Amino acid sequence: MDCPVCKNEPMIVLELNEVEIDYCLSCKGIWLDAGELELLLGSSTETVEFLNSFTSDDITKEKTHKCPICNKKMEKILVIGNRKVRIDKCKYNHGIWFDSGELEDILGMRKLDNKNKVLTLLNDMLGKKIKE
Repeated sequence: MDCPVCKNEPMIVLELNEVEIDYCLSCKGIWLDAGELELLLGSSTETVEFLNSFTSDDITKEKTHKCPICNKKMEKILVIGNRKVRIDKCKYNHGIWFDSGELEDILGMRKLDNKNKVLTLLNDMLGKKIKE
């Protein structure tokens, strides 16, 4: 699969907690197929409420990207927690694109990864220290 930001740059596939993530070595972005964010976060009530809080952001001037699956323009989604994070989501529910650092920011919101299990796995997989 090619990176939606770097265009013709192929992403590598990494497995995290039995969930495959696509990772771009160039821009450090992460693609999660439909439902994989939910699998990473677990199925707690707080997680469901958090995911339901995602809102479409139609007024942003941030550049949109095309879905690496269907090649259609993705929508900007605003995730609000202790800060605002703008992610890209396929309108046809193929998945979610996280620019570098955005997935880590979302995991830190509302203590969704309170045992730092996912952050620790990301650190191990990507060979870098991610803020906790």
